[in-house]
Amino acid sequence: MSIFTQPGHYKRTVKRIDEGHKLCNELVGCFAERAKIEKGYSQQLSDWAKKWRGVVEKGPQYGTLEKAWHAFMNAADRLSEIHMELKEHLAVEDSEKIRNWQKDAFHKQMIGGFRETKDADEGFRKAQKPWVRKLKDVESSKKSYHQARKEEKTALTRETHAKADPTKSPEEVRKFTDRVEKCNQESEKAKERYEKALEELNRCNPRYMEDMEQVFEITQEAEKNRLCFFKEVLLDIHTHLDLSSKDGFKVLFHDLGQTITAANDSEDLRWWRNTHGPGMSMNWPQFEEWSPESNRSISNQKARNSRAGDVVTLTNIVPSSEEAPQTPQETTRGVKDYSSDWSDEDIPKKVIAANGVEEEEKVAVMERICIVQDQPWFPLVGFYLHTHP
Repeated sequence: MSIFTQPGHYKRTVKRIDEGHKLCNELVGCFAERAKIEKGYSQQLSDWAKKWRGVVEKGPQYGTLEKAWHAFMNAADRLSEIHMELKEHLAVEDSEKIRNWQKDAFHKQMIGGFRETKDADEGFRKAQKPWVRKLKDVESSKKSYHQARKEEKTALTRETHAKADPTKSPEEVRKFTDRVEKCNQESEKAKERYEKALEELNRCNPRYMEDMEQVFEITQEAEKNRLCFFKEVLLDIHTHLDLSSKDGFKVLFHDLGQTITAANDSEDLRWWRNTHGPGMSMNWPQFEEWSPESNRSISNQKARNSRAGDVVTLTNIVPSSEEAPQTPQETTRGVKDYSSDWSDEDIPKKVIAANGVEEEEKVAVMERICIVQDQPWFPLVGFYLHTHP
């Protein structure tokens, strides 16, 4: 007889039903915790992207390589969204699916426990009840038979000792012999009862096994549903966790790779040359005709410069003697084009040589004026020296 068919050994199978309910809770808890991890990672990606996007924007990197660097932050934002979606799948969609199935598969009772557990337990007890009753008869008859044989053996031993004892009379020895015969008869009757009980039990065995297996298969079917459902849920979770199968994930890294590949050092260097190098457009001084509007503009500019005490302008330089005003044509004809003869480094030296050491301070002032106004300074110095000998 297998252990399962022994009385009460079906309890382990019944307990499996309660454990199935517990496993549902553990499955939900397991991936709810994973959902928290996904949420935290999503938030960290978002925070990281926000921080470094600001650093790169304010930093010295420029051009297509800056765009490639920014692509990592943009990819992190998109990846953050993907992981947040994954969190929602795990914490909401998958969790609700498990909870709904658990609610349909396990029905709580008012007195505690689950109806499925109670039904299985009652089914097994009902299948075992007639067989267990006959089994008790077998055990009882076996006990009686064994006791009878024990008493028979004791009587036989006493008879043997009495026959060997010369002090025993034939009458006393006959009493021991009669006791042995009586114990033998009782043993045979107990044996018959024992054998009969076993026969009746064995006749019930097929029906008993059928009933037990029928109830067992019901529990097996319920467990099969749970196992299949768990497999289905785990496959769903696997699909959710497998980001490589998501089109958005693939596109994300494809776009990132494309942006990095598009970084062009030649383009970046050309941009720098045209923006901060020799390729910049030069606003060379040109002849401007006098007009009342421009005169008012110059007056307004002088007024603003006079209010700014830390700015040095031409109005701060007052000639020692006033001269008759010249016409624009005379001024233009009288200005020598120093820019064609002097370099930036030679201007201070040639100005001093041409006008004397006392002009050195004036030249320095003119240089500062031009730097402040972002103008080429050597033509203006020539103009000043010509008009202020």
